[in-house]
Amino acid sequence: MAETRFAVFPLTPERWQDLEDLFGPQGPCYGCWCNHFRMPQRLRMPLLGEGARQLFEERVKRGPPPGVLAYAEGKAVGWLQAGPRAHIPEWNNPRRASTPLPDAPADDERNWAASCFFVRKGFRGKGVTGALLDGAIAFARESGVRLIEAAAMENQEKRSAEGLYVGPASVFRRAGFVEMARQKPGRPLLRLVL
Repeated sequence: MAETRFAVFPLTPERWQDLEDLFGPQGPCYGCWCNHFRMPQRLRMPLLGEGARQLFEERVKRGPPPGVLAYAEGKAVGWLQAGPRAHIPEWNNPRRASTPLPDAPADDERNWAASCFFVRKGFRGKGVTGALLDGAIAFARESGVRLIEAAAMENQEKRSAEGLYVGPASVFRRAGFVEMARQKPGRPLLRLVL
């Protein structure tokens, strides 16, 4: 059986309809629309669903692209939120596995995070996550980024597909990320210096 090849592109306003098709009418992760790390829970929860969709669409229209989409045969099959840590302040919370280290402050826009994956049913386990990460790394290099970090999940075989939204550590390690810290069990903070 031939291996599926994926094309990966930054999420620009022209690609918004593709993201909507990928996420479906409710949006992924209970209607989050990739706002989970963008604002505190007390502000995010009332927006779940349509409010979150509108907020994220406005974010995409404003730019810069907040991540990358993977395509197979012209259809979006995966999403990775990747961009400056400063754009996802909740990811920098001192109680998280993703808490920034002193040598990579969150307010430096050259320090990026690969924070949320979503892969269409039927394409999971087929290499979309790796393709998304490779595409995000290429996008980051083109953008003059210093480093990308992730607070990935270990022991992913015990997790649901939704529980893996942060990505499996094995995919990051294969892409050359190295462990910098372990601030929570099973959630290494991984880094790739560009």
